[in-house]
Amino acid sequence: MEETIYLDYAATTPLDERVLQSMLPFLNHIFGNPSSIHQFGQKAENAIEVARETVAGVLKCRPDEIIFTSCGSESDNLALRGVCFAMREKMNKNQILTSLAEHHAVSRTAGQMAELFGFDVEWLGVDEFGMVSPQTIARGINNKTALVSIMMANNEIGTINPISEISEICHKQGVLLHTDAVQAAAYLPMDVDVLGVDLLSLGGHKFYGPKGVGVLYVRKGTPIFPIQTGGGQEFGLRAGTQNVPYIVGFAEALRLTEMEREMRTTHVKPMQDRIIGSVLENIPDSKLTGHLEHRLPNHCSFVFKGVDGNLLLTLLDSAGFACSSGSACKTGNPEPSEVMNLLQLPSEWGLGSLRITLGKATTIDEVEKFLANLPMLVSKARNLK
Repeated sequence: MEETIYLDYAATTPLDERVLQSMLPFLNHIFGNPSSIHQFGQKAENAIEVARETVAGVLKCRPDEIIFTSCGSESDNLALRGVCFAMREKMNKNQILTSLAEHHAVSRTAGQMAELFGFDVEWLGVDEFGMVSPQTIARGINNKTALVSIMMANNEIGTINPISEISEICHKQGVLLHTDAVQAAAYLPMDVDVLGVDLLSLGGHKFYGPKGVGVLYVRKGTPIFPIQTGGGQEFGLRAGTQNVPYIVGFAEALRLTEMEREMRTTHVKPMQDRIIGSVLENIPDSKLTGHLEHRLPNHCSFVFKGVDGNLLLTLLDSAGFACSSGSACKTGNPEPSEVMNLLQLPSEWGLGSLRITLGKATTIDEVEKFLANLPMLVSKARNLK
């Protein structure tokens, strides 16, 4: 594995050594339950509140608007379930506006709420770049809309949605807006007032923090019910003993991300440009997926005609490159992902998706080595299909 070049930073990132060091005291010496009254508990509780203030400082919000969760998916679930159940109970609103281009933590949650709990889900369309337009939102909102949920940046194709513009439309209609910012937080500013969102989800492992910890920002006054009940932790919205070391690590990772964002972007953007230009020039029947300009600076995604994406991944892995694909294998039959279908790509294109995502440790030498091997591997995948 040490010889394999890692190009899948959108899936997860390695733990930053500085983040690890911030966590270590809370994995051994400072082990108290933050709900305990004695000094052990007080030290743990203080660490959580310092972390909460740190996160609030990055998001430019109040500390009591930060809810620590176990991951981005749980944050999405709390946002959709908590708000929609509250809005139906308090205001008799039962419509959810979202898109099938969302992460499954949103789209499948919305689907289950329609199937099992009687909510009306309006599935919004996307353009050829996978972007949700503000006009689409405006047409979908009505007096029964409980929540709009649109991701800030698409994990599969890297397209950035115009969240600030969408929020203006939502708020003119008095509708709440949630954004899944899990993929975006590594490279985009997270000022919730500039974005205009009411709820925002984050996951620590996407920006060099630990896996198993996330955050949901909830604007003060937003109607929301807990979906995990028990004790009164996290302002009564998320019961369960808090994971102190992971919360500390999350806050430190987010602080470093905010501090180093410009430097990290400057590092990856030229390599992104190099990959996109080289692939489109040197590999026949290749297309960029997602928006060319309005996309995450570390994200490259393509489709190749007549290629099995999973086979290509296997060939890449054997050649020493770790990437990912949007195609999902179901009962042995590969199918294009929902996003590929939304882009209205024929299956001979949609099955051949490839995502390359860069990180702060990626080097130009690694990129050049990848580009030297990819055309041959795509050709081999076509011949083996």
